[in-house]
This record gives sequence, structure tokens and C-alpha cells, in this order.
Amino acid sequence: MNIQGKPHRTIGWSVDRSAVEFIDQAALPRTFSVLRATSLDQIALAISSMQVRGAPLIGVAAVYGLALAARADASDRALASAAAQLIETRPTAINLRWAVEWAQAKLAVVAVASRARRAEELASELADLECAIGKQIAEHGVKLIAEHHRRAPGRPVQVMTHCNAGWLATVDWGTALAPVYLAQQLKIPIHVWVSETRPRNQGLLTAFELREQAVPHTVLVDNAAGLLMQRGEIDLVIVGTDRTSAQGDVCNKIGTYLKALAAKANGVPFYAAVPSSSIDWKLADGVKGTPIEQRDEAEVRVVGGVELLPKASPVTNYGFDVTPASLVTGLITERGVCAASRAGLAELFPEHRA
Repeated sequence: MNIQGKPHRTIGWSVDRSAVEFIDQAALPRTFSVLRATSLDQIALAISSMQVRGAPLIGVAAVYGLALAARADASDRALASAAAQLIETRPTAINLRWAVEWAQAKLAVVAVASRARRAEELASELADLECAIGKQIAEHGVKLIAEHHRRAPGRPVQVMTHCNAGWLATVDWGTALAPVYLAQQLKIPIHVWVSETRPRNQGLLTAFELREQAVPHTVLVDNAAGLLMQRGEIDLVIVGTDRTSAQGDVCNKIGTYLKALAAKANGVPFYAAVPSSSIDWKLADGVKGTPIEQRDEAEVRVVGGVELLPKASPVTNYGFDVTPASLVTGLITERGVCAASRAGLAELFPEHRA
């Protein structure tokens, strides 16, 4: 995707392969900058501080971190320690654990002397795979947008999203926004309603993406979402996911559940864009079993460097919530769109059939 008219990926090896280069998302949207990491610790810090963020992207970044660790020490013990450090950085997004375990399994059968180079290759391979998955999600999801356009050809399709599940959250294309970008390429008129997504305001990243891609959009206060649905101004909601259970419960950025409730009450289709790397096949019940990250209370207390809330007022800062499958119209995966259910997922992923 483009920034200032130039194509970019969110992460990759430097030209001389001496470092991992990644977009500093903590600085966006005010400043676009690219940072460099040459060690495992730097990658781990970038993930935990959300300089690198988005479920698919942090999984890819973790494999780059594993590759940097392998350069220093590729022994079984060292890689196991590196893997544990990376997995602990963000507990909710299953992509992180999946990616690390995927790379570990492939490195385990490689001679220690060859592991560093193989780990470098794996990082690049996973980055390319995530790009391909995003494009496939786009191709399946755009059919839903096209159907709404056929029903009301005289106006743009009105899509609501939450948080940032675009290309910044992956490597390229994105998940929830991938069908939007393809719709634009296919000249389907579209308009995106962008939630602020407090307290970190990651909706501003979505607005940044959409501006750079020249996609019509409007930023709205989080609590205005229900009103717009009630007034019939939204055709469909598409969100991303950090972990989806085997029965189709969707864990995503805090506030997603409220949008799903409003969508259900107003008959608005509610979809989640779900790359297979974000499906936790071992998790039967996402509502009861998903670990929910609690982030630093300073994200709520301090805005723009100014402390707005005194410490005498307690704060809780859950980073995610879980939308039950019963509120989800469908899951958009790289293999197609399915019902948010165990049976629906099994149709697309028979290898995981219970």
C-alpha cells in the first residue's frame, strides 16, 4: 500500500540485511518514520510498546526477532528462551504464539550452524504469506461489498470498522480493510466510518491509511456508532480479530462487542476478517477462555503528555473484548466466508475438524 504515493510494507529486512526495518506506529499519524532493530530485545520492546502492532504483524515481527536471536545464539536453549520472551510481549493475539511456534518447528529440524540463515528466510516467507492472505481476504470480502452496491447502486456502500485492521496491522493489504481497498480498485463507490477506538485512538491509524489511499472516510466518536446504525446509515460492519475461537467467538480491540450489539439490534450485518493464523483451534469458548490483556493505566490517565485524571480515581484498561459468535454474521477468511460457528469453520478448514 502507499504512503505519500510510494509503496511500503510495514516490516522487512534492510537492504544489507543487517537489521529489521519497521514503521514506527506509535509515532503515527503525526510522523512517519522507519526504525531499525538489530537484536531480539529491540523487537520485543517494539511489540510490547506497540511501535509494532496488529495481530498478524506482531506475529511476523516475532519471527524477525527470532531470526535476530538466532544470529547471536541458535542453540535449542537460546531459541526457546527467545520464543518465550516474544510470546510474553502481548498475551491476547494468538498470531504471535502461532508464528513463533511455526518458526520453532521449522528450525528444530535444521542444523544449528544453518539456523540463523533459515530463520531469516522464514521471517521473509511469513511476511509474504501474510500479504497473500490479506489479498485473499480482500477477494472474498469484496463480494459482500459488491452485493450491497447492487442493492443500492445510487450511493456509496457505507462500511463501519473499529480500531485498525488495515495494512498497518499486517504487512500489506490488511484484514478488515483489505476488501475496502479492493473495492476501491474495482471502482465500487465506498465510504468508511472510522471509530476513534479509545484510549489509544488507533482509529487515527485507519484514517491515516484511508487518506493515503484516497478512500472516502469519516472519523466518528466511538459512542456515536449505535446512533448511525439506528438511523440506517451503515450497510455493514467489518472488524479484525486478535483471536477467534473454534466456535467463532471474535476477540478484538475493546469496543468491538458494543458495536456488534448495536449491529444486531439494528439489523446491520457484522463481519470479522479472520486470517487462519488468528484462529485458536484449541479454544472452545472464546468468551470464557480468551486471555484479555490489561494495559498501562497511563493510557487512560495521560493524554498528550497531560495528566487528566488524578491517581485518586482508579482506572482499569482492558485492551480487548470478545464478541460471541451469535452476534457475528460471518467470518471472512482467506478460504472464503463462513458462518461464525464450529461447523462453518470446519467447512473451510476440514483439517481442523474436531
